[in-house]
Amino acid sequence: MTKTASKSNVALVTIALFVATFMSAIEGTIVSTAMPTIVGDLRGVALMNWVFSIFLLTNAIATPIYGKLADSVGRKPMFILGILIFIIGSVMSGLSHSMLVLIIWRAIQGIGAGSIMPISNTIIADIYPLEKRAQILGLNSSAWGIASVVAPLLGGFIVDHLSWHWIFFINLPIGLIVLIMVQWFFHEEKRHVKSKMDIAGTSWLTLTLLAVMYAFQLIGQNPVNWKVVAVCFLVTIISAIMFIRVERVAKDPLIPMALFDNRTFVVQNIVVFLVSGFLIGYEVYLPDWTQGILGLRASMAGFAVTPSSLMWIFGSFFAGKLLARISPYRIINLSLFFILVGAIVMVLLPAYTPFAGFLLISVICGIGFGLTITTSIISVQNTVKPTEIGVATSFNTLCRTLGQTLMISVFGIVMNMTMLRGVRQTEGTSLKMMDKLINPQTANELSTNVLPKLRNILYQSLHNVFVVALILILIAYAANFIDRKNRNGHL
Repeated sequence: MTKTASKSNVALVTIALFVATFMSAIEGTIVSTAMPTIVGDLRGVALMNWVFSIFLLTNAIATPIYGKLADSVGRKPMFILGILIFIIGSVMSGLSHSMLVLIIWRAIQGIGAGSIMPISNTIIADIYPLEKRAQILGLNSSAWGIASVVAPLLGGFIVDHLSWHWIFFINLPIGLIVLIMVQWFFHEEKRHVKSKMDIAGTSWLTLTLLAVMYAFQLIGQNPVNWKVVAVCFLVTIISAIMFIRVERVAKDPLIPMALFDNRTFVVQNIVVFLVSGFLIGYEVYLPDWTQGILGLRASMAGFAVTPSSLMWIFGSFFAGKLLARISPYRIINLSLFFILVGAIVMVLLPAYTPFAGFLLISVICGIGFGLTITTSIISVQNTVKPTEIGVATSFNTLCRTLGQTLMISVFGIVMNMTMLRGVRQTEGTSLKMMDKLINPQTANELSTNVLPKLRNILYQSLHNVFVVALILILIAYAANFIDRKNRNGHL
């Protein structure tokens, strides 16, 4: 047992971390439920997408900074700082009187949220041994799956019985409870800053992430301003090159370049990037299938992906057992096999597949997600020095965030292009009809004669999305093959 674990109340600290992770996870989904009401109140439909985008942008940018500071200053002070910023951003978001003001405070909220996942996983690494750590990481990660089911129900209840402001205000009491629990029950050895903060590296990395994520936000819009996108990609390339150059000579770099000399570290982060991209496509577009094609209610559509959250925990427990016996290379091969089976089945599914079929896919993919994400976190933590665990964990979290953020834009392009082509080739259909079809509450407004045509267009669009998702898993397999030299070792 580590000194940090022996001095801390491990059970209560774990509960606090789970609550914090759940609070952060639910924030992204609950806002989408209340967005129609918010737009109606603040009259800012043109800026609506930025309420979501700015949160993701600042979250991603803050993540590696918190990771570095967690290693140099300490997990506890940086976690508390992040929660405080998150609470302030939440309360001020609830008090917003215009869409622009809401966007500004959502940016602050995202900066605070950037601390929660990486530092939570780093603290778990501090207080739990290897095999037990996998189980707790799986339990903590399952908060995201639980949030995806609970958030729409909770958001609808709050908007109907209170007001949209309370979807932000609710974070105040929850956040304060987390702060008190961490302050009282988590004890760590004091750390001292070795040198000044890597301002140059931080600036170049911030510009890189800002440019690439903004570019993909623009790609997801219709029509696409390709000139601005091209400029963003140019800025991304230049700033990334400058970041690498700066980090190679920095005395105490934000992300030590030596980490990338470790093949397992690189491969695990590439894999988690690709699998996270697949995951967001699976969670977003599978419910569209059950709603738009099968005509099920939104609540039932959400349950189509619920088994994956439960099996995620099982996969994490299984990962803990395997990590002590076989190499991350072999575990990732196994985990990707589960996801690959689910991906192939989704590509081959007929349009009117019974709902039970989607539950089975969810079970299979959930095991793969739990194995992959948990193995990747623990692997990168164990391939670095103890003084770099925070940096390594935050970089892994950043890869997950980027994978989801960038790939959701790619999936959106595939979806929209296929629907547009389908509408143009099918007489008597339009994109407005497609919007109605995906929403079960408005689908009954469509003519019974046109419904089969629209559902066929939607089916083809989703099919193409899942083909791209399948390609991601095949690339992940190829990436993991690079680490085959380490197939006989274990952590």
